[in-house]
Amino acid sequence: MGMRVAVVGAGVVGASVARELVLRGANVTMFEQDHPGAGTSGTSFAWINSHEKRPDSYHRLNVAGCAEHERFAAAAKGSQRWHFATGNLVWAESATERDVLERRVKRLEHHGYPCRWLDPNDVRLLEPDVRVPPSVERVAYFVGEGYVLPTLLLARLLGEARDRGAELRYPARVRSVEPNKHGVDLVVDGQRERFDRVVSCVGRWTHDLVATAGAHLPLVDPEEAGGPAVGFLAYTGPSLSRMSRVLTTPRISIRPDGGGRLVLQALDLDTAADPASPPGPGSTESTILSERLGEVLTLGRSATIESIRVGQRVLPADGHTVAGFADEGEGLYVVATHSGVTLGPLLGRLVAAELLDHEESSLLADFRPDRFRDWDGAVTVAPTRGLGEQ
Repeated sequence: MGMRVAVVGAGVVGASVARELVLRGANVTMFEQDHPGAGTSGTSFAWINSHEKRPDSYHRLNVAGCAEHERFAAAAKGSQRWHFATGNLVWAESATERDVLERRVKRLEHHGYPCRWLDPNDVRLLEPDVRVPPSVERVAYFVGEGYVLPTLLLARLLGEARDRGAELRYPARVRSVEPNKHGVDLVVDGQRERFDRVVSCVGRWTHDLVATAGAHLPLVDPEEAGGPAVGFLAYTGPSLSRMSRVLTTPRISIRPDGGGRLVLQALDLDTAADPASPPGPGSTESTILSERLGEVLTLGRSATIESIRVGQRVLPADGHTVAGFADEGEGLYVVATHSGVTLGPLLGRLVAAELLDHEESSLLADFRPDRFRDWDGAVTVAPTRGLGEQ
């Protein structure tokens, strides 16, 4: 029998880890406190990119994440499509924004990241419904970026994991993780179960869960109204839009969501985002987003906003991914990342290799949880309000 591994959390990251573990012969049980995708995976802009990821080691990790999506999608020929590497169109309007965008393009070109400049006529050929403002002379096209449909991606990951024998239990609340010399005990809904290893992929609940094992992993508060970890996502009903790419502008960002639906984001509005009080379809935020959509997209006003959700990002206190063992006995492995959709399939492969084959990944070297061992509790993450930030 293979190593018995519990994966806690059934979002994109947890499902990716479970799939890779079971493909490599592990005996995998997944635990989800609500239902698959109930956390951040269900409220994600789902933009696949390494657009503004710093430092260089984080950029390299996300570039590898984009490439892993390409490989994963290519291996699933003939199945339902969830991955769209159609690129990202970005324009700036003010002098300050133009300077930021030009410096960004130069920096990314230096790293070999695919991007080029288009004029408005080029954009209209790619996306006939996009309205480029008269003041915009050129648009940055980040060719290698794209998006996924998170629910379809999650269905694929979980389906393949279950096909190979992984067990998925939900709703099942893991109350504590207790590493010991015999393995790792989980207390699940009052019952104690033993595993050889446990992988925590619980997103914004990471701090509380790993604390039960005596580990410390500080996160940005995901409940703080207007804080760095929260933001609005608006979802339209079916529209007549022909959008096939991500569009990033100073006032609104858009991605397709299948079936003519669109997902909208406006970072400057996020100062009012409150998880305890999401706005309704007739709210001020809904009105503003509808108006901005009509400014940049032909027929945009025909796309009715059906819901606005408050997304809660998974942000370690320094803003960067965490992946590694949280205890000296290497029984509890922790993954927590804001880039979960971009990195999910890659992290699945890297984490499985570290757990089962003892192959430490150089891509993860800068992102181990032990960097928080002497952390003073300060949060160093600023809210993302600038063009193209996430």
